[in-house]
Amino acid sequence: MTDDLAEVERIAGALLRSLSSGQRRTLMRRMARSLAQSQRDRVAAQRQPDGSKFEARKEKAPPVTGRGATCFLYPAGGGGEPRKVIMKSFAWGNGRMMTGFDIEAGAIRSFEFDKVVKWLPVPDEHKNAGGGKLRRRGGLRRRAMFRRLASARLLRTGADDRGFWVGFSGKLSQIAGVHQYGLRDKPSLRAKAVSYARRELLGATTSDSDRLLDLLYTHIAEV
Repeated sequence: MTDDLAEVERIAGALLRSLSSGQRRTLMRRMARSLAQSQRDRVAAQRQPDGSKFEARKEKAPPVTGRGATCFLYPAGGGGEPRKVIMKSFAWGNGRMMTGFDIEAGAIRSFEFDKVVKWLPVPDEHKNAGGGKLRRRGGLRRRAMFRRLASARLLRTGADDRGFWVGFSGKLSQIAGVHQYGLRDKPSLRAKAVSYARRELLGATTSDSDRLLDLLYTHIAEV
């Protein structure tokens, strides 16, 4: 993204030097927020920085529906002791994911097969109960790719009086990089590595550059 913003930096250099440190910091925060929002809007529209559409997901084989129920221990979301899951009418999808009705949660949930801590006997009261078709609704509908990854909570920004950045950190940076550059990776721990299509989650456009320059000129006029 740095190369795409080179023209903004060239034009802005002299103007920024005329501002105080505090004024530059305020401006950088505004620019970071503006650029992050444009990235979220573009990802939501499923488009590359050049305006072309993201390559579509590969078609998945229809899931195999399981009858009855299954029971297992699964890692808790915030750490701590694994919780006992009793799941009815589950289905197998690609990527070793199990989707079914989580009795404790009272809703349809998905679990990664490779993360199951221990398989348990199904309690008698739930044996051979609840078999049938899964009603695909809510979270099971096909949604835009990277919707969660590009959210305001995960797509981070930072700024000081010398510049700003927009991107991901930690493990998310690695995941985003696989899609950004179209690399190979394993969808789950025991799965085979697959090649991912190149879908640029980060990338400044001409419109982004124009918008950042407008923010600069507006800020200069307000000082």
